Amino acid sequence: MAIQSSAIIIRHDRGYGSYLVRESQFPAVFFLERQGNRKVCVATVIHPHWAITAAHCVNETGLAQSLAKGNNFSVVVGRRDRVIDTMVVHPDYEPDSPTEVDLALLHFKNPLDFPRAISLNYSGDELHKVVTILGWGFFGIGTTGRQYDDGEFRMAQNRVEVAERRLFIRFDDPRELEAQVVDLEGMPGLGDSGGPALLESENGWILAGIAVGELMDEGFSEETQGSYGSVAIYERISQHQDWISGTMGDEAPQQGK
Repeated sequence: MAIQSSAIIIRHDRGYGSYLVRESQFPAVFFLERQGNRKVCVATVIHPHWAITAAHCVNETGLAQSLAKGNNFSVVVGRRDRVIDTMVVHPDYEPDSPTEVDLALLHFKNPLDFPRAISLNYSGDELHKVVTILGWGFFGIGTTGRQYDDGEFRMAQNRVEVAERRLFIRFDDPRELEAQVVDLEGMPGLGDSGGPALLESENGWILAGIAVGELMDEGFSEETQGSYGSVAIYERISQHQDWISGTMGDEAPQQGK
């Protein structure tokens, strides 16, 4: 089972500022809703008319309710106000089902002339590669897990340990001699659901996964969510090309290079 994702949890032995990034560095990544000081859930632009997020985010925010009432839903993308007028939830989305697919496509009322959309990874080559993860969720450090929500935008990296129906990344403890940690190793936190796992290529970023939660094993605790040893779960984009293409039709993006 998985609990929904929280913001970026970082290594205890790296400076706080090392993980901070400017939103302008990733303009195609945006939060869905501001709730007081919190910035809840994340989505990524994959076409001038479309973005992708976790399906459970449409109910964690006001998105589903707004569209059900016939209203548009406003977001800020690339520092500009944008309007979402339609959402398409994956037909296999069913919370707590072992076969659920926690994905939703969001349609912009007007096409975006900025930012540039992020390409999709359909090649299925994610295993053991280092991905970059992003979000505004709860901050914390690996020794204690999540701590507080400051609304800061952070980036971390991690290595894909499992690439099957979903992608799994594990937050390794750098104090363990055999741990193969990356320099800015980290985990998504509370509020980071829907956030991207990006692969870097010679032509830019490629979207490999969407954050949907944390594995709830025997050692899981709400108080230490995101601590060393925890495992984050991402929907694997390469497994859902048919649904994405079928939903977006002629607008469907091709494999990123």
